[in-house]
Amino acid sequence: MSLESVKAHFKQWGREQDVMEFDSSSATVELAAETIGVIPARIAKTLSFRGEEEKAILVVAAGDAKIDNKKFRQTFGIKARMLSAEEVLEQTGHAVGGVCPFGLKNDLDVYLDVSMKRFETLFPACGSANSAIELTGDEIFEYSLAKEWVDVCKDWEGAELPEKVAVRS
Repeated sequence: MSLESVKAHFKQWGREQDVMEFDSSSATVELAAETIGVIPARIAKTLSFRGEEEKAILVVAAGDAKIDNKKFRQTFGIKARMLSAEEVLEQTGHAVGGVCPFGLKNDLDVYLDVSMKRFETLFPACGSANSAIELTGDEIFEYSLAKEWVDVCKDWEGAELPEKVAVRS
């Protein structure tokens, strides 16, 4: 159901056919990078946090970025507390491993972390543990109906990025 809701979401931009489905798992940053043949940093991961009034906050960040608790608190005014797998499914309609900011079950606030701005394109999941789509940062912003770009991550600045990645055959 989740993959279908994402494809239905992309239909409004005529992009539903661009959703890629894989024979292998893309449920983690590492698996997705290996499956697609890109560096892990180019996987756009969606992190789910407990917001105010039981409404989740979604932060989409580069695959090599980690939440900086101090920056998160300064930006959102609350402590960064991730949702449980059950809460993620309840709030987003997507199971862990396929969480994305598209085709959501509920109207949630989506924010994009600046860690993704290093890349021309990134690969967010599409609602299942074996799907993705290649999008620019601007497209992710538009298609996710994001509120704004934020700076709430660490450990990605100055990271060495290889030119190419060996694709598994």
